[in-house]
Amino acid sequence: MKSLRRSLLALAAGSLTATALLVATPATAFAQDIKPRLIRFGYGLNEQSNQGRAVKLFAEEVQKASGGKMKVRAIGGAALGPDTQMQQALIGGAQEMMVGSTATLVGITKEMALWDTPFLVNNVKEADALLDGPVGQKVMDKLQEKGLVGLVYWENGFRNLTNSKRPVTKLEDMSGIKLRVMQNPVFLDSFKSLGANAVPLPFSELFTALETNAVDGQENPFNTIVSSKFYEVQKYLTVTNHVYSPWIVLVSKKWWDGLSAAEKKVLSDAAKKSRDFERQDTRTEAAQALKDLKAKGMQINELSPAEANRMREKLTRVNAGIAANVGMDLWTDTQSQLAQLRGGK
Repeated sequence: MKSLRRSLLALAAGSLTATALLVATPATAFAQDIKPRLIRFGYGLNEQSNQGRAVKLFAEEVQKASGGKMKVRAIGGAALGPDTQMQQALIGGAQEMMVGSTATLVGITKEMALWDTPFLVNNVKEADALLDGPVGQKVMDKLQEKGLVGLVYWENGFRNLTNSKRPVTKLEDMSGIKLRVMQNPVFLDSFKSLGANAVPLPFSELFTALETNAVDGQENPFNTIVSSKFYEVQKYLTVTNHVYSPWIVLVSKKWWDGLSAAEKKVLSDAAKKSRDFERQDTRTEAAQALKDLKAKGMQINELSPAEANRMREKLTRVNAGIAANVGMDLWTDTQSQLAQLRGGK
């Protein structure tokens, strides 16, 4: 009898051990699929910026989800070079990750020019839906042919106009204003079409150009206008929201292709968490930045929907050029998704 009881107890213990092994196996296998890795993550702004805060959160999430095996080394302040230089480092496999502007990717992947379209989206709800939906994914997927993998889009923000000459409340007010624009053909063509004297300049030279009146104005998100102290050399701000600028989190395809499915999942999940955090953080900061600009004495005007439409109509030729450049299928898909978001047929 004792012998039988011992046998039954042994059998039960064996079953429990087997069950425990079965339960533990997926987690164990997952852990075994994650190797110690150091990930260099470059970005352009400083550690205290919205970019810096989101990269920090990303790094924490990766370390936590990988059990401390995958470590992200955040390198800000453009210490690894400007966006274009980091993109090439990723393509060559000399750097693992970065976050930067989609505008600087246009020379690598022409479809990225879609995000430079003036007055493409009316608000952040439309921007999120477009970027996180099939259109945003289709544009992102094109990067793989060029040696880059896009994980998520972050927010730089809506760009707005400042100048030292006069308030801009209607299309005609743009006439003759010497306006610094990014070194990007879409921005040049857009502001020329609106009557401004568009001057391409690197961002690093902008404050001095405004201070010496080499240019009258510029256009950037509120956050940048505050952090760059443009309010010291600019009197008028118009809330135009003329372009929504995204940032994109990129991975070197050479490096990505060597990762296990478990490692890719760690990075993808952390990227999504960082995206949601960064967008909220940036929007809160932008709202505060606008209040700060008012407090610092800038005269603030808002472009009316009617005037925004007048400007949009002036940009028909520019938009046709973007459509031809990115491909009519992508352009049509974009307009179709926007119509659905706006309740159209």
